[in-house]
Amino acid sequence: MSNVKSIRLAARVAKRPFRVSIEGNIGSGKSTCIQHFAKYKNVETHSEPIQEWRNVSGHNLLGLLYSDLKEWTFAFQHYVHLSRLKIQTSPPSNPNITVKIFERSVQNSRHCFVENAKKHKFLRDPQYQVLQNWFDYTEKNLDISLDLIVYLRTTPEVVWERMMNRGRKEESEVPLEYLQQVHESYENWFSSRNMGCEVLTINADRDIKSVIEDLERYTYKILGGNHTN
Repeated sequence: MSNVKSIRLAARVAKRPFRVSIEGNIGSGKSTCIQHFAKYKNVETHSEPIQEWRNVSGHNLLGLLYSDLKEWTFAFQHYVHLSRLKIQTSPPSNPNITVKIFERSVQNSRHCFVENAKKHKFLRDPQYQVLQNWFDYTEKNLDISLDLIVYLRTTPEVVWERMMNRGRKEESEVPLEYLQQVHESYENWFSSRNMGCEVLTINADRDIKSVIEDLERYTYKILGGNHTN
């Protein structure tokens, strides 16, 4: 990156809230983590827009995805990219917001779910190339940078059991194999050399009380070293 581009990026980052993406497999506790930080007055939180995905002009895109991954992954990932982009880059709701915490990121879609879909042939190569170019254009022309990733690391068997217990209709058809694929994609993504930000890993196989204790322990870091009650 040139010095001019670096200076421009630094200027944009200085004007925006500290961005934290909560990452993890389905059922890892991301929503609980988001809710935990909603109590801070200077923090704006965003859960995944699942209701939006369930009603795209009357179409349940999430349900369609899980019913036929090969047929619907391309359309779903297009829409997910758009919805994550809106959350990640939108201005804060008020000028007192200094931290923005959201459930998964634009980067997650590209480096985890799209890569997994390509590997397991849920996407054909032309579809994969379209999504890759869509992400590359976004990254080049918009500030989608992250300041911290909180990775709620789980084993697939644990989250599959949780998923079955919580009983979301769309998830009833998700096999353990898919959760294993997502887990592998996360591990591959976070082992890459250039993540662009720090990754804080928390063992989320444990009970929620233990996870919350870790979140409390790392609150100062997660809130960018500048949080208020």
